[in-house]
Amino acid sequence: MIKIICIGKIKENYYKDAIQEYKKRISKYTKVEIIELPDVSYDIKKTLKEEYNNVMKVFNKNDYNILMDISGNELDSLSFASKINNTFNINNNITFIIGGSYGVLDDLRNVCDYRISFSKMTFPHQLFRVILLEQIYRAFKINNHEEYHK
Repeated sequence: MIKIICIGKIKENYYKDAIQEYKKRISKYTKVEIIELPDVSYDIKKTLKEEYNNVMKVFNKNDYNILMDISGNELDSLSFASKINNTFNINNNITFIIGGSYGVLDDLRNVCDYRISFSKMTFPHQLFRVILLEQIYRAFKINNHEEYHK
């Protein structure tokens, strides 16, 4: 199973449609669950702490937890596919965590099993959710030797 824990809700229908499309495509390979947590807006320190507390309420230490983090490891699509394949060999559940607009506390970095960066660039959180799902779908296509990845 793939879980995605993320801060904030998707407002734009075109992002919702893209997310549903990739969830449908991925469902051929595994179940996908998206857990949306409230987007809070205080000062940076208080926001980070509350978002951390909210993530920890749904965090499962028995899952393989991957934090999406700008300072994480950068992987190409083949390496990402390999990471997913190897992880599923040791754990039935992979959870991806997407922090809020201020990032995440080091406390969250420290409890995750792995950190990935898709780019040094900053993406809107709604768009990034689509990008992550597309790369997960691409990884399953690669791992199953199916045509899609070029």
